[in-house]
Amino acid sequence: MVTRGKQIYEGKAKILYETESPDYLIQYFKDDATAFNAAKKGTIQEKGVVNNKISARIFQYLEKEGIPTHYEKLLSDREMLVKRVKIYPVEVIIRNVAAGSLTRTLNIPEGTRLASTVLEFCFKEDKLGDPQINESHIKALNLATEQEIETIKKYTLKVNEALKKFFDAINLELIDFKLEFGNFKGKVILADEVSPDTCRLWEKGTGKRMDKDRFRRDLGGIEEAYREVLARVSR
Repeated sequence: MVTRGKQIYEGKAKILYETESPDYLIQYFKDDATAFNAAKKGTIQEKGVVNNKISARIFQYLEKEGIPTHYEKLLSDREMLVKRVKIYPVEVIIRNVAAGSLTRTLNIPEGTRLASTVLEFCFKEDKLGDPQINESHIKALNLATEQEIETIKKYTLKVNEALKKFFDAINLELIDFKLEFGNFKGKVILADEVSPDTCRLWEKGTGKRMDKDRFRRDLGGIEEAYREVLARVSR
């Protein structure tokens, strides 16, 4: 039995609570939805339940693929037990197909197949709009060491290959995604979540958006798309 203790953090999509163990936290998934650095806000019914279950399934899969994660176990529909990591203030983005900000920044048509995988870093700071940075910035600002950066890059590329295979098997194409990493007892591990909130997923053959772009672009059918992704990853 895990006991929920003091709340120590609340973000846009999740709340973290202490447990009786200093090494573990309860991660609670909310229904709140934001886009464009919280310029757009709303609610997606049962999003927290769906993203909690999707993330648990994917973390379990990635662990089997040799990628260490903060996931321990599901506690309830909205809660998972996770390792208490120190999050690196760096978001890592992988792009396999041009979409979102990349199309606006570089004037590339959405859906353009990139000649190679693009890996980007962003400084995790809402007040600044999570600006894009490079490895020199990360080292200069002491956000992570050179060795930690290399480990993060290695794991990120490994996650990309594993998830492309995973989603391809359920008729979804992994367009791009965001990851966060943390340090747990001196080791770099994958943290946060992996869900339609953090991944762009297009249905193969139809191109139907099965992710938070349905909220960003007012496409409708948001809850149905999230539930469909959960149904597919649960097979």
